[in-house]
Amino acid sequence: MAVKRLHLMVCAGTGCVSNKSMEVKAALETEIEKHGLAAEVDVIPTGCNGFCGVGPILLVQPDGIFYQQLRPRDIPHLVEEHLLKGRPVQRHLYTPPGEKGTIPLMSDIPFFHAQVLIALRNRGMIDPEKIEDYIAREGYQAAAKALTTMSPQEVLDVVKASGLRGRGGGGFPTGIKWESTKRAPSENGTRWVICNADEGDPGAFMDRSIIEGDPHSVLEGMIIGAYAIGATRGFIYVRQEYPLALKRFMIALNQARESGLLGEDILGTGFSFDIEVHRGAGAFVCGESTALMASLEGNVGEPRAKYIHTVERGLWNMPSCLNNVETWANVPPIILHGAEWFTQLGTGDVSENPWGGSKGTKVFSLAGKINNTGLVEVPMGITLREIVFDIGGGIANGKRLKSVQTGGPSGGCLPEELLDLEVDFDTLTAAGSMMGSGGMLVMDEDDCMVDFARFYIDFLMAESCGKCTPCREGLRNMNMILQRICDGKGQEGDIELLEEISACMIDAALCALGTSAPNPVLSTIKYFREEYEEHIREGKCRAGVCKALITYKVDADKCSGCTLCARACPVNAITGETKKLHVIDPNVCDRCGACYDACTFDAIIRV
Repeated sequence: MAVKRLHLMVCAGTGCVSNKSMEVKAALETEIEKHGLAAEVDVIPTGCNGFCGVGPILLVQPDGIFYQQLRPRDIPHLVEEHLLKGRPVQRHLYTPPGEKGTIPLMSDIPFFHAQVLIALRNRGMIDPEKIEDYIAREGYQAAAKALTTMSPQEVLDVVKASGLRGRGGGGFPTGIKWESTKRAPSENGTRWVICNADEGDPGAFMDRSIIEGDPHSVLEGMIIGAYAIGATRGFIYVRQEYPLALKRFMIALNQARESGLLGEDILGTGFSFDIEVHRGAGAFVCGESTALMASLEGNVGEPRAKYIHTVERGLWNMPSCLNNVETWANVPPIILHGAEWFTQLGTGDVSENPWGGSKGTKVFSLAGKINNTGLVEVPMGITLREIVFDIGGGIANGKRLKSVQTGGPSGGCLPEELLDLEVDFDTLTAAGSMMGSGGMLVMDEDDCMVDFARFYIDFLMAESCGKCTPCREGLRNMNMILQRICDGKGQEGDIELLEEISACMIDAALCALGTSAPNPVLSTIKYFREEYEEHIREGKCRAGVCKALITYKVDADKCSGCTLCARACPVNAITGETKKLHVIDPNVCDRCGACYDACTFDAIIRV
């Protein structure tokens, strides 16, 4: 009887790598060699497994046993108990609430239950640096099908029928974009395909994780797209701040070329196509299509007027088709399994109107005040409540949910009463937010919505290229007004002035950075107007976030004189002897909150 071979899948995405997962992998290899288990056990580094909040992660396959928060020092005991004695180590297993004593499999963990994987179909299942692993899981079968059995128009028709819309934020129907690029006149027939991997939203890591975990899925999508529109050359624009993603892209490109999947006469079909990688310097505005193309050309990354479409005159004035990482990763399974398979998921009807629905799935990065942070892929039409509470495990520390922000810095903040909203392109936009590239930030009762809007306007002001007056001056003035309100110096009429500036930016800004920048302000005014009014009229920040509106005091009945608060204070504003009442000098206190965090007796009162 053959002995079952075990595969130890170690998460090697950026999150786990930064938490020493590669040292865990090295420790596993050392122990396996030490005990002579190399013939029975494989150690395989994978891309991001998704459940980032409990990393480093080890998944034992084919059993599906899920280990969390491992350290190199844990490995000798784990190998001895699990691999030699067949007894999983309980203290390192992820145990769902109320199920202590069980040995849950990955399939038992609520975080994974509602997820449907298309773009992340190989998540945690392959070594991203081995093309053989990708091929073993249907990799490049779609490209072979398209190039050998389908005409370019047939490929276009399938993508159009699928209803796939761009996952980078705009939600433009992918098939329509491809067809427009194909039909655009070009003097010498040159057309480009471009992958936007310049993910710049704070807290967003969807595209990075796809690249790190499954780079060939993006390359295969680009090959299919290039074939459909008649492009012979492609470009990947990736952030310099993504070194691991860049490394794996380069490895994948070399492997694809060596395997005859890029370059001249791909698969003997006569179709030639190759891809170059360009590194972006980290400008948020270069996520905008025309700014990205300007940067690719070696020019300043500034957008241009939209009456000239990039599908007609894009990179070097040639017809150019730009999609983001997640969009390209969705293409191979659509070609392989068909448009009808893809349209079974999602909302609306795209059979007559490509804008008529949101089909397939969407990848989100869950961050903020939530128990289960990480990367998820869910079907379009799922509710915010299901994402936050069923997958995300609810709000951390037993706090009350206040808001969910979708769409990154240019997205909107939705209140608790809208948790049953369906998540799709059109519903989120109608509610004053947006899908964006997939950032989802959860806020609790301790977050100030005015300060939150100020933070994002400050970010967008710094990232604006400054080319157009509405964006440049509008953001500067909104930031000034919001800062004034947070400092307790707000004036009657400030809210209306913010709305007026926002309307001007939406109507007149040159690119989507400017036209969508007011979303954080307008959505927080719409759903949390009372917080703005409290700041202006009462000098009150109900969340206790805005420093100028906070006073710290010591509760005489609870103070034990332990001196923890005094030792934590960076400005020596707290005085008092050991085991005696301490006092905070309001004239010296800089309202940093260090004393509040340090006190273990709840004796510091934040007023």
